[in-house]
Formats: sequence, C-alpha cells, structure tokens
Amino acid sequence: MEQGCRKMGTSTRKFPLHSSKRLRRRFLNRAFAVVYFFAIVALLYHHAESLLYSPTYGAFFISTSLLLSDIILGFMWLNSQAFRMNPIIENIFPENIEKVCDRKNFPALDIFICTADPYKEPPMTVANTALSVMAYDYPAEKLSAYVSDDGGSEFTLFALMEAAKFGNYWLPFCRENKVMNRCPEAYFRSNSCSNSEIKTMYESMKRRVESVVEKGKIIDEYKTSEEEAEAFGKWNQGFTRQDHPTVIQVVSQAGNDTDIRGHSIPNLVYVSREKCRTSEHHYKGGALNALLRVSAVMTNAPIILTLDCDMISNDPSTPHQMLCHFLDSSPKFGFVQFPQRFNGLNKADIYASEFRRMFYINPVGMNGLSGPDYFGTGTFFRRRIFYGAPSSFIEPEIVELNPDNFVERSIKNQSILELAHHVAGCNYENQTNWGSKIGFRYGSLVEDYYTGYRLHCEGWKSVYCNPERASFLCEMPISLNDSLNQTKRWALGLLEVSLSKHSPLVFGVRFLGPLKAHCYAYYAFGPLLSFPVAVYACVPQIALLNDFFVFPKVWDPWFFLYIFLFLGAYVQDCLEFVLARGTILRWWSDQRMWLIRSLSSDLFGSLEYITHHLGIATRGFEVTSKVVDNEQNKRYYEGKFEFGVPSSIFVPFSTGAVLNLAALIMGFLKILRGENLDCLIFQMLIASFGVVNCWPIYEAMVLRSDNGRMPIKITFISVSFAWVVYAAVSFILKLQKI
Repeated sequence: MEQGCRKMGTSTRKFPLHSSKRLRRRFLNRAFAVVYFFAIVALLYHHAESLLYSPTYGAFFISTSLLLSDIILGFMWLNSQAFRMNPIIENIFPENIEKVCDRKNFPALDIFICTADPYKEPPMTVANTALSVMAYDYPAEKLSAYVSDDGGSEFTLFALMEAAKFGNYWLPFCRENKVMNRCPEAYFRSNSCSNSEIKTMYESMKRRVESVVEKGKIIDEYKTSEEEAEAFGKWNQGFTRQDHPTVIQVVSQAGNDTDIRGHSIPNLVYVSREKCRTSEHHYKGGALNALLRVSAVMTNAPIILTLDCDMISNDPSTPHQMLCHFLDSSPKFGFVQFPQRFNGLNKADIYASEFRRMFYINPVGMNGLSGPDYFGTGTFFRRRIFYGAPSSFIEPEIVELNPDNFVERSIKNQSILELAHHVAGCNYENQTNWGSKIGFRYGSLVEDYYTGYRLHCEGWKSVYCNPERASFLCEMPISLNDSLNQTKRWALGLLEVSLSKHSPLVFGVRFLGPLKAHCYAYYAFGPLLSFPVAVYACVPQIALLNDFFVFPKVWDPWFFLYIFLFLGAYVQDCLEFVLARGTILRWWSDQRMWLIRSLSSDLFGSLEYITHHLGIATRGFEVTSKVVDNEQNKRYYEGKFEFGVPSSIFVPFSTGAVLNLAALIMGFLKILRGENLDCLIFQMLIASFGVVNCWPIYEAMVLRSDNGRMPIKITFISVSFAWVVYAAVSFILKLQKI
C-alpha cells in the first residue's frame, strides 16, 4: 500500500499524519473504580447475610433475587471499567497527506455498499449513498463502488443505472462548486441550489426510480440501450428473492466512462450473489464475503470500505483521513473505524438512536487497548486482514483471491466476469475456510461485532477516528418497534458469541488479555441485564404493595451504601456522556432506553436464544425499515414515542410501568395513613424513578389518540400480566417457613 509513497519515519516527521492523546481522567476513573469495587463487595456481603438469616420463604426469595441481580450488575460494571482505564483520543492531519504521498500513488479503494430489501431500503437511498462515495476527492481510477443487493431487486439495479447517468453531471458539479455533502438528496434538502438545471435532473431521476418501484416493473421506455434490456432480462419468471442465479452488472467503468467534463468516473458494480433455498449465510456476512471475492477478481484494491446502504458520505476528504492512519502504521494495523452519526435526530433523541456510549465513549477507551471493535459500517479495512493473522497467511483457493494479486484485465473482460460469477455462487464456500478463518466471520447474527472480535484475537490492531465534521451520516428508526427489533437482533447475536467456545471470558482473555476481553464481554453479556432490571422493576414494588420492606431504614449505614452505588454509577455515566458532547436531555433518554431495551430487546433476544437452542424457534435477519412516514416523522420531532403496532415486545416494560405506578400510589397512601416512612423510602424512590422514566408509556396508554398511541390490546394485556405477576410474587412473599 505504501508503494510509491514515502515511508513514515524521521524524514517525514515535519509532516505528521496523526497524534495520540491520553485523557487525564483515566486516573480518576481508576481511583473511583477501586472505591466502587469495595462498595459492591460490601453490598454482596449484605445480601449474603440477609439470605442466611431469612425468616421466611418470602424474605429468602427477595434476598436471592437481589443477590443474583447485583452479581450480574456488578459483573457488567466490572466489564465497563475496562473502557475507562486508558482512553485515548486520536488527532489527524489530512492536510499533510499529499506532502507525503502523491495522488497518483494513492492506494486503490473498493467500497462495499449493502442492501437487502427494496421496500424497506428504498433504491433511491442506495443510489444516493453510491453517488456520495463516488464523488470522493480521490482519483476516480482508484475508486470502485460495489453494491450488494441481497434482495435481488431489478429496481436497485435500475436506480444505480440512473444514478450513473446523473453522476456524469453530479460529480463535476461537486468538484467545481467544492460541495462538502455530496449526497444529492441531502444537498438539495439543505441548500438553496443556484443551479436549477442539476436539481431538475435529480428530481427527474428520482421520479423515474420511485415510479418503477410503485408500478412493480420497469417499462420498456426506461430501457434506453440494448445492454440495459439484456441486464433486466435476467429477472424472469423463475427469479425470486430467495432463489436466483448470480447477477453482476458493471454499471460504469473507470477509464472507459467519463463525465461531461471528460474526466473518468469510478467503477460502479451491481452484485446480487446466487441464492437457493437450501443455502446458508443469507444475512450480511455472507453478502460481504461474496463482495470480498468478486472485488478481488475485478479490482482487488488493498483497502476496503464497508457501508450500510443508508450511510452517506458527508465529507469528500474522508479517504485522506483514513490514509493518515494507514500510511503511518505498523504491519499489524488492520482497520480504521469511523463513528455512526445520524441525520435528523430530534432534540431529546428519544430512542437513544445515536448510541453515544457504543459509538463515541467506549471506542475512545478501546483506542488504548489495541483499538475499537468493528461497527459494521463506516470502516476502512486493509484487505490483507481477511486472510489470517499478521504473522501467518492463509492461502485462498485460487490465486485471483490473493490480496497481493494484481488485476491487469478490464472489469468487463469476459473471463473476469465469468470468474466473478463463479466466486459469488451460493455453494462456493462449501468445504472452505470462508467465514471461519477467511473473510467476515459467521456464527452470530452480529457478524460485525464477531468479525472485529476475532480479528483482534488474531493480533490485528485498529483505531477510532472521529473528525470534527462527520465523515458519514445515516438514518435511524423513528418507530419504537423498529428500534427495539433491531436491538433484539443484536441481543440474540451477542448471546451466540458469549455462550460459545469463543466467549470473551475464556477465548478472549487468552488472546486479548483481561482488559480488552472485558470490553468485548461488556457487549457479549449485555442481554443478561434483562434479569436484574426485571427484578428491580417488579420485586421491590410488589413487596411494597404487600407491606414487605426490602431495603434498610433511612438511618441504617447500609442505606447510604445503596445511595452511593446508585448515584455513583449514574453520576459517572452522566459526566462521561456530557464530556462526549452529549446533553443532559439526551443522557436522560439514553438511560431510559437502557431500561426499556433491557425489558424488551434483551429479554426477547435471550428468550429467542433459548428457544432456538431447544429447537422451538428459528432466527433470521430482520431488515430495519428506512421508509419515511410523514405522520410518524411529525410525531417523532414532537418527541412522542411511536407505538402504533400491537407488538408483544411492548408488554414487559408496559407491565413494569403499571406495577411501578401502583406501588407509588400505594406508597403515598401509606404515608398519608402515617406509616413509617423510614422503611418505605428506598422502595418509594425506586418506584418514583420508574414512574418518571415510564411517562411516555402512560401517555401512550391513556392520554393520546393519534395512530402512534399504545394499542388498547397491548394495554389490556400489560395490565392483566401485571396482575398475574403481582399475584405470583405476592404468593411467594407470604410463604412462611415451617
């Protein structure tokens, strides 16, 4: 990759490409961790003591449930501390790139864009993403964009063909006007474009694409050449989404196709890998491995960028930022991870869609421990990383897949296309190392997390790059159901890793060391939080309803231990959130969604994992919808939670909301009757905290009448289930020892 570029060393230190800065708060983090650890030990001792001297079965049940809950919470806290031990921020100097490396010697770049469903991920979204990266400030002959269409849709191919034609005008327009946001949709939405002609061309293209999707077919009028007619002829009567041959279509070819100014435009290639109903790996990892092989045969660039279909480029200089790390790194350096930043978040980010801890705070902590994990998008890889550890190389089955192989023939060469079709076949990976030792790794629904984890275990390093201007912008779900189903899939996939032979607590500790392994364990065991959150959302509240006092009295020393543990964790979390350029309002949404996800996504993901292994249920890859509903959009920007559909995933946290409200009301009645507040106070505080967090749920159940309100069916089920849980726990609490 550095061929033709000056190697980094003493001769180029006057032109630094990046620098590292350790955050001073690491010392405070370490000191606080020691104090908090001993507080947790004291709490567990208190629980054990209460368990041993339980006077009734009810007290034994409460002590056991709280002990187990606090063991899990303590374990998760221990995992979280690994991120706080050595946080490092990276600074880059992309302005120095061309002083170190001539543009003509820049390494080639293959860009992978993945889509899976033309109705949930509109073809215009895919086209906009492709145009945004084709317009990079990078030599066009060095750029290739590969679009993987796992939905096998002719509409996606049509959108890319239309995008390529529009790109002949759009790419020179961006260069000549120094446009920063080179996604057409985003540019025209946020700018008053003085060039009405280019905007008219875009709107015309958009109408044609949306028209064919709406009509469900591509009319002959839109097939403007024999090549296009032949391409769309592949979608015959026997072609289905789950059963079809490989389709590879070169939409534009660098060096052959030019824009209106006579400059070359990048390669754009449509790929739909072969599918048959019996084939495996129908989800994203298999699509990426197919792209890895197809791109190796056609261009074999040493650097690969992976993107989701809705993650547009927001800065044309992003490849320069990437090169700041790749040109000044060790042979063990494998990938650069850019954060996910989101378009159009409302002020409070009510669904905590930006995942600030996952995408901003924790990666800074992992920077000091050989680098962040792989987010699944916005990642620049060294191609070599997918062929074994830095110190060992796994030879692929054919020489054309070797990362060092130089492709001399045109991407439209017949032999090249035939080989590309062959390596994209659904049975090509049979009896090979693909998915286990080569390429993106299989074995979990969260292939991104699992792939990054395995690559780090092999000895590869990574870096988190977070420039001032967002390099990429993507869309987020504006429906609570979509948001929770997305994180439910994550929960299921993470459990597949945590409870496998590659568990971070065993395999990870061996190959990564304890700190980095605990970082990965923080995510892998995250779904287990559903148990302690469920306990604290129900048991103390039902105990209060039954005049059963769970926690120490106000002036008991143990009471202050509970207060310290609660406030210590929440205050530290809030400070980190704000220091990472978050707001108090968004932090509140983040912690509220943490509770909601624990009682929905994590709980359902855990149950699905169990039932799958019992042979009761099957798993699948659910595509999150990117289709915008105007009414939903309006309610989202008003800060209203979108329920709308009668989804069972709403039932557990709605049940908890009902129990907390009942407990709070009963607590106030007890106070009015003059009962001892000292015994009630902590249970009242927990119930109050629950009620305040659950306000959007009460609002959706009772006060709203729009289409986004909680369905009456779910409200009825939640109230009924709350009564059942209350009756069951109350029965246990009233059991006496013989």
